[in-house]
Amino acid sequence: MAIHFISDLHLADDTPALNQLFLDTLAEWQGRIDALYILGDLFEYWVGDDDDSAYLDAPLAAMRGFARHTPLYVMHGNRDFLMGEGFERRSGAKLLADPTMLEAHGLRILLSHGDALCADDAAYQQFRAVSRQPQWQQAMLARPLAERHAIARHARAQSEMNKQETGLSAISDVTEAAVQTLLAAHDWPTLIHGHTHRPAHHRHLAEDRGASRWVIQDWHGEHGGYLRLDEAGVSALQLGR
Repeated sequence: MAIHFISDLHLADDTPALNQLFLDTLAEWQGRIDALYILGDLFEYWVGDDDDSAYLDAPLAAMRGFARHTPLYVMHGNRDFLMGEGFERRSGAKLLADPTMLEAHGLRILLSHGDALCADDAAYQQFRAVSRQPQWQQAMLARPLAERHAIARHARAQSEMNKQETGLSAISDVTEAAVQTLLAAHDWPTLIHGHTHRPAHHRHLAEDRGASRWVIQDWHGEHGGYLRLDEAGVSALQLGR
């Protein structure tokens, strides 16, 4: 069988078509693949494992059912980094460190969300460093749930406004230096990540070393993409209508 990778679904209470595509995809793949890896930003935001938003019930239940038959792994993204042990219990998934090394089908695959590779976005990297600290997260999770939702909605609105004003700006993409540093630190494996919303297959070279980098297609509207790893290697495929 095969291993599948998805990323950047950004499921929310106002994305019914995407939410249904996720449910349909899990139903189709359950028991038919070796494992599913979700490499960050499964949800538009995650304000804590105690979130009781009604729209979460269906995807979390579907994930629990899926995980009973097929290994399911989830990596934190830049929108849902507050997932913890409670999320694992509710979803049946296992949380992964970023990055994580996987060896399968004769390949060494390094998995990452990808946000840490966008080194030119200094403001975001500063926020990322602070928001991954246990003290910051404990303070955030200590706030009332309604307040956390308000903070997340404000951040989401600000992000959408920035996208409309600047589009996919250069600083929102990975830098060659950051990619090569990561690849070199892990002896030049194949790299798979999401985050940038720039699906592609790249080749990175340095002296006598080289490696492939695959960027997973993000999900939007009624469409999405995924990467498939099997005995033939890595391939990019489409989901939805």
